[in-house]
This record gives sequence, structure tokens and C-alpha cells, in this order.
Amino acid sequence: MHKLILPLLASAALVIAVPALGQDAKPLAGQSITVLMPSPQGPNIASDFEAETGIHVDLQTLSWDDIRPKLVTALVAGTAPADVTEFDWSWTGQFSAAGWYMPLNDVIDADTLKDIGVAKIFTVDGKLLGIPYTNDFRVMLVNKKHFADAGITETPKTLDALVAAAKKIKEKGIVEYPIGLPVSATEGASTSWYLLTKAFGGELFDKDFNPLFTSPDSAGYKALAFELMLLKEGLVDPASTGLKDSQINEGMFAQGITSIMISGEPGRLGQMNDPKQSKVAGQVEAILVPTASGETRSFGLPEALAIPNVSTNKEAAIAFVKWFTSKDFQKKNAVNGFLPTRTSALSELNESGKLNSGDALVAQSKTVEPLFPQGTPPWYPQFSSGVNTAINSAAKGQMSVDQAMEAIASAAKQAMAQ
Repeated sequence: MHKLILPLLASAALVIAVPALGQDAKPLAGQSITVLMPSPQGPNIASDFEAETGIHVDLQTLSWDDIRPKLVTALVAGTAPADVTEFDWSWTGQFSAAGWYMPLNDVIDADTLKDIGVAKIFTVDGKLLGIPYTNDFRVMLVNKKHFADAGITETPKTLDALVAAAKKIKEKGIVEYPIGLPVSATEGASTSWYLLTKAFGGELFDKDFNPLFTSPDSAGYKALAFELMLLKEGLVDPASTGLKDSQINEGMFAQGITSIMISGEPGRLGQMNDPKQSKVAGQVEAILVPTASGETRSFGLPEALAIPNVSTNKEAAIAFVKWFTSKDFQKKNAVNGFLPTRTSALSELNESGKLNSGDALVAQSKTVEPLFPQGTPPWYPQFSSGVNTAINSAAKGQMSVDQAMEAIASAAKQAMAQ
């Protein structure tokens, strides 16, 4: 049955004058739900939602690291950790295989899914398990002042042009190591290699999860060879073998020591352009990820909201998910540091001048793909560990590209077998 939900701006007088309409406007009024999300969240979420729908929300927040163990413990026991929960992109395979979450295909309209393109990252075997509420995808961050000082006037669209720009910055003595690239045994090294694999036009696996990166003509192989070339040419600091991506972002790029972040995070733009946190405020912008072909690509690492099958308040939970991922709320929530997942919300924020590097972010968001088109596998954490361990060994000269690719393929095989 269609339920009319009045807009937030509906007047109280209208509701009083037409009781039947007011009743329809809040058909679930009086119900209560629990919502579990990472901290911090905006202070008015529960009160704003209750004012609009009449549904009471018990909003519970935990640190990021504490959420997944709580979810798994409760769901294995067959109890609901909350009526609505956090659902990260990297959990999709494991949670889908376990059958813990309610498919949302029948309750989310087609226009919403078109607007939230990264929703496909949470779709497994045709089942939509989560609706993304905060965006994270990869762009490239550059110091535009360094580029200008080196006489570079065109934004690099290809990897060759990017390398040429980095060499020019180095030759001009602007910085010694122009490119920021983590090659330590950490997740940042994995995600950088994934992005470069996309940039060389490939994927990590075929539809049956057979590795596609062991052949010298494969994109993944070329991506690691490219990273080692950057090290050999003195474009990446050798110390990067022991640095996390956060250390390179904050200790090098934000200090003006490097000019380019290969695997840039949109969420860092505000920090990088804040004089209190950065020595390069006003100099940092996002550009579309350069690729071998010149046609940009990226992948997403978003977070979603989802509803456990064991929730006893599914209708009210659905109402919360729809409200929280609506265009109006995403625009409001952007002030809390949450990049909208809706292209329309991103575009409207950009048009109002409220997005750092807005044109680039909007354009890149339209190219965001899942890292795993067939769904993030349950063995992803073990695979990623194998990836960055092999990359780190190759960067230290302890493995050839051939050996590193074989080691990653072996790690994938072992992870799948567990």
C-alpha cells in the first residue's frame, strides 16, 4: 500500500486541520528502532528523524574497529545487534555467504539506485544488501602550486604524462621525491596497487576468481612494475617501504614534501586545505585518475546501512535507511565530513560551491567501479595481506615482479581454501 510521507516543512496547522492526512504522514509513529554506526555521527540524527516520521531511534555508536566483532558475535548467535547496522564494502562477501542481511531490492526504487551508483558494490548474486551512505573512492591529489612552479600547465590524463610531470618537478628541484606511494606491508599499499591495476585497464580476477595478474602483459603485473620503476627513478621516497598511507599523506604531502598522491582520498581534501593541519593549504586539488589509455577509472570503498534478517522492526528500519540516504539528508550530513553517495547530492553541493575540487569529485564519482565485480569475497582480508606483503618485498628488492605476482596468486589460493 502506498504511504504518503509529508515533507519536513509541512505545517502543524495542516496536520491538525486534516487529521487523516497527518495520520498517513507518519504511519509508523510510535515505533522504536536501534541503529548501530561508527562514531562520531551528527548530534541531531535521532531527533530529526523522529520529528519527521514519529519513529524513535536509539542511535548507538562504537569505534570502527569494534563494530564488526559485535555484528558477527550477535548474528552468529541469531540475535539482532540492531535494527539497522553499519555495513562496510569489505564485509560484503562474508555477510552475503552467511545470509545474515535482508535483500533490499524490493524496497529501494530504481531512481535511487541509479543515483547511488556505488550500490552495486553491495550487490551479490542480484541481492542488494546495503545502501551506501558515505562515499570513499580513489582520485589523485596533486599540489597545484608545485605543478605551476614546474611550468606544467596541463592536467595529466595518462600515466606517461603523470611520470613526465613528476620528473619535471624533480628536475626543477621543487621536491626530491614528487610521488607519494605507500609500499609498506599495509592496506594502503594494497589499495594503491588495485587502483593502478584499474589504471592499466585490468581487473584482479575473472568471474570465477582466477587471478588475472600473473602474466607480464596483465594490468596487475604492469601496475607493480610501474611502482618499482617509480622507486628506481627516484620519484618515490625509498622510505615509503616502511610508511603507511596516512604517514605519507600527513607527514609528506601535507607538509609539501611530495607533490602527488597516487591513491588519493577525497575525504582528505578539507584537511589538506586547512592551514591548521597542513602547510599546503590552498594548494591541493583532486584530479581524475590518470590511466594508460587516458580514460579515467576508479574503484569505491564506501560504507552502507543494512538491515539484519533477525530485525523485528523491518518497516521502521527501512524508513530510516531511506531517510538517511536521501538526497536532502546527504547534503546536510556533508558538513559532518560524509561525502554523499548520491551523484545528485554531490552535484548540488558542487554547484553551491561547498565541495573542494567539486568538479573532479563529481566526474570521478561517475566512474567508480566495484573492486570485485562479482562481490567482495569473504577471504578478502587474507588476500589483501598477501598483496601488501609481496609488494613490500618487491619494493625492498627481495622479490622480482614475477615472484611477487606468484606470491599474491598463492595468497589468494590459500585464502580461498580457508
